[in-house]
Amino acid sequence: MSRIDESRSFLPVRIAVLTVSDTRTPDDDRSGDTLVARLEGAGHILAARDIVQDDRATIAATLRAWCADPGIDVILSTGGTGLTGRDVTVEAHRDVYDKEIDAFATVFTHVSMAKIGTSAVQSRACGGVAKGTYLFALPGSPGACKDAWDDILALQLDYRHRPCNFVEIMPRLDEHMRRK
Repeated sequence: MSRIDESRSFLPVRIAVLTVSDTRTPDDDRSGDTLVARLEGAGHILAARDIVQDDRATIAATLRAWCADPGIDVILSTGGTGLTGRDVTVEAHRDVYDKEIDAFATVFTHVSMAKIGTSAVQSRACGGVAKGTYLFALPGSPGACKDAWDDILALQLDYRHRPCNFVEIMPRLDEHMRRK
């Protein structure tokens, strides 16, 4: 069963938050604010934060730049995961991924079902790894960001979480890119 092993030390992770929206500004970015408050409250470090338009190339370029930054371990994006014509965040993420974390979408859907019922099918939240960096695309609502953080990411981004977590395998995410 999942648990926190208090004999292990907490290791802060450097997390970037990207809001994808044609209308949000720093003054009304409630979803970005939710993620920042939660990650900092957990003891992690806000490494970067930005708001970009719903444009696939712009989103992917920002993700690639942040993946190339050695000061960023994880990227959380919020917005653009729905079904409308402007929702292209998932496609931009997949343009960048080296590997997709398929189970993230499944677990997020399970968490969402408990909160919003069958409306959970409208989200295309996803996760992946690129250049040794974790990336997660979350819906644009503060509630969905809260659910993803509280029920999945807070645990998987905590080195003390047992039986396993994302942090303990971070040093090996890019081992395929190293010379042998």
